[in-house]
Amino acid sequence: MATVPLGAHLHHCCRLEIPKFTINSLKSKQSSLDCSRKGSSILKNGAKIRNWRPRFDSRVPSRTVIRASSNSSGNTAVLDAAVSDDVIFRETFPLQRIEKVEGKILIRLDSGKDEENWQLTVGCNLPGKWVLHWGVNYVNDIGSEWDQPPVEMRPPESISIKDYAVETPLVKSSTVTEADQIYEVKIDFNTKGSIATINFVLKDEETGSWYQYRGRDFKVPLMDFPNDNGNAVASKQGFAVWPGTSGELSSKLLQSEGEKESNDSKESIQQNRSLQSFYEEHCIVKETQLQNSMNVYMKRSSEASSNLLHIETDIPGDVTVHWGVCKDESKKWEIPAEPYPANTSVYKNKALRTQLLLKEDGQGCSGVFPLDEETRGFLFVLKLKDETWINCKGNDFYIPIPKESTQGSKENDISGSDAEVDEEVSIYTNEIINEIRHLVTGISSGANRKAKSKEAQETILQEIEKLAAEAYGIFRSSVQSLPEVGSDSEEVEDRVKVSSAVGSGFEILLQGFNWESNKSGKWYLELEEKAQELASLGFTIVWLPPPTESISAEGYMPRDLYNLNSKYGSVDELKSLVKKYHKAGLRVLGDAVINHRCAHYQNQNGVWNIFGGLLNWDDRAVVADDPHFQGRGNKSSGDNFHAAPNIDHSQEFVRKDLGEWLRWLRKEIGYDGWRLDYVRGFWGGYVKEYMETSEPYFAVGEYWDSLSYTYGAMDHNQDAHRQRIVDWINATNGTAGAFDVTTKGILHSAIERCEYWRLCDSNGKPPGVVGWWPSRAVTFIENHDTGSTQGHWRFPGGKEMQGYAYILTHPGTPSVFYDHLFSHHKSEIAALISIRNRNKIQCRSKVRVTKTERDVYAAIIDEKVAMKMGPGHYEPESGSQNWSMAYEGNDYKIRSVLNVKSNSRRI
Repeated sequence: MATVPLGAHLHHCCRLEIPKFTINSLKSKQSSLDCSRKGSSILKNGAKIRNWRPRFDSRVPSRTVIRASSNSSGNTAVLDAAVSDDVIFRETFPLQRIEKVEGKILIRLDSGKDEENWQLTVGCNLPGKWVLHWGVNYVNDIGSEWDQPPVEMRPPESISIKDYAVETPLVKSSTVTEADQIYEVKIDFNTKGSIATINFVLKDEETGSWYQYRGRDFKVPLMDFPNDNGNAVASKQGFAVWPGTSGELSSKLLQSEGEKESNDSKESIQQNRSLQSFYEEHCIVKETQLQNSMNVYMKRSSEASSNLLHIETDIPGDVTVHWGVCKDESKKWEIPAEPYPANTSVYKNKALRTQLLLKEDGQGCSGVFPLDEETRGFLFVLKLKDETWINCKGNDFYIPIPKESTQGSKENDISGSDAEVDEEVSIYTNEIINEIRHLVTGISSGANRKAKSKEAQETILQEIEKLAAEAYGIFRSSVQSLPEVGSDSEEVEDRVKVSSAVGSGFEILLQGFNWESNKSGKWYLELEEKAQELASLGFTIVWLPPPTESISAEGYMPRDLYNLNSKYGSVDELKSLVKKYHKAGLRVLGDAVINHRCAHYQNQNGVWNIFGGLLNWDDRAVVADDPHFQGRGNKSSGDNFHAAPNIDHSQEFVRKDLGEWLRWLRKEIGYDGWRLDYVRGFWGGYVKEYMETSEPYFAVGEYWDSLSYTYGAMDHNQDAHRQRIVDWINATNGTAGAFDVTTKGILHSAIERCEYWRLCDSNGKPPGVVGWWPSRAVTFIENHDTGSTQGHWRFPGGKEMQGYAYILTHPGTPSVFYDHLFSHHKSEIAALISIRNRNKIQCRSKVRVTKTERDVYAAIIDEKVAMKMGPGHYEPESGSQNWSMAYEGNDYKIRSVLNVKSNSRRI
């Protein structure tokens, strides 16, 4: 359950006077805006991105309609037909911005009909679909975070949430004015009961946000109750009037409070103990994601200037374009010669600033920028009136001038042999440079956490050394043939010893089990017989199932981590399997389930949170904010897995024990790396520590997150989704990759709905994690959860080979599911793996997307392999390359260049 802690976003205020505020007086603020993955990183709590159509194809008619965004009135803006006939460039950029609105959570406790019956009212003065997620503590239930309240205490429309809470919707108050607009819920209770506290968090179902108090649940004490966490409200006793109530009602309530104090019923006071009326306000900030767009198009001009660049956007208010031009490919800002558009000023002799003009219909603004014939590119960023800057993926917007529009430029006729020589180097080095940037960003945030700049600098140097080793490994692989299977092991290790997260970069992964594999009891023995076959098919790594003793037969509810006798086989059979695979040239991943662990014993309250075995932890190893297991650790650093106690990785003894366990597995069993289960449950910085401790050859985390949908249809823009995965990889400082769930989801919609235009983002790159950080993306189409007998998110039936045609020809590290390999797909998968290996496609290979339409997607990889998917037609341009059909299947074709450098073979 993701939350927005109040402590991080607002201040706490207690007021005893009559509050004076209306919803119309709330402050509205706009935060930073970006049409990029950096912009998506500010999205919180699963807010959905609106469905944006694919970038325009140059062959569609010039008349272009830009649909109004979600926050507009529904009107449309249409390009002027007079300028549409000669358009030589156009692109629409989706822009995301976060609007912040300040409001208050209102809490009131007062007596009702008599001194035994009281009422708790929780309200919010912001519009929204608010739900109170709440539970209670009973007097004798010490240590429990949540229990369900009795049925008679639950307001109408309440629903049960499992066995520990209820959810009650807030409704608009009938006692306030329209201007105040309070949404509230009233909870009646009897003081003679055994309830000690009422706990709650406020949930906004429109945005998915959860609002807490100081990082924990709100706690309303009803009796003398120890407050160890500092999250109890009513820190100041007293009474104030609910916003919007009349003076007559206020007097009546105050009189009721006075009568209570004058009452000489000692028995009632004793029963109530220290219960007193109070009213509090807690400031909150609601973040609403708004969508806008910007349309940029360019047309030829018959006048002195070569081209006219048009910019129009539906962003309300003043918009200023901060801009310049470049005369070459350097993208260096220069101030062009006049003439300039109206409302233009010079900024520090480095750039120009032009305020866009309001459109006649009032829906946004636009401007026209003349560009001379020497201009090769137009660079700009947008600035709003509230000092918000809008850029593109953290960089400037860059609009290249089409070469065919320049006149008499000799530069366009030069073939540039040096560029051809450097192109192959840049394919790899650019990705490595990007990774260094990712690491520096991640390490900087880590340095802020620890406030130890020296340690941060040392970490940066260590990571750069790893990447330098990786670059050298790529260089070695480009001048030497890959080692043959079964060659001398020491020589192989010397050649491919590079980054621990990605292995050699040429890895192909097989998931070596499905959901039913445990049922034979001899799975390790069955897999051992397949060692030579898997090696001959071209696989390099096999992912094995969880090895530990487990409450569930599948292994994902581990208990004694050092007991490796599981439903898949004995520890000796596991060792024999790993040894056999190593002999065949295969590496092996262990499935490490360290987010949660099942307990051996119950505590004094009957809760299972005491562990046995060599790692005999107590409840300090369990996070404190999971209401099921009464942990005494710290708050979880991720999402809770409610089926088992969630381990608190912030505890030093936990990290020490888990690090030793991973090292023991490496030495005792011979695992070469890890598949990390449910990494959403704990901070990626802990993963970095575990990876540095165990030094795996390859590591991948299961960061599973929901994609964005609108009215049941998957949104085109999934940048926010892949950003969350990239953020986790960043938190690990690149020591582990992640399964590319984004790519799997987009492949689902593209193939199932025949919408292949989805397979390209706004920058012409693959739309998943593989488009941003390919060396850390492990691509897949199915696993034991999504397929097998579980079938939670099964790939479109009969279309599996299209998915494999994509991931086995594209960068990233492809993963093949066991059920697909050992089926009628085996020969096709083997053929695709062979094509990948012969053409030396690897995790950083360069993709050039050449066609994205409704019924066809096509791309060229490393200028060696051309692939197309979908029923539509595509033929790669021949040019100087001689393409030959390498393999063909149902709605996909793979071609390769006949002569591939030193490894010239006809495919």
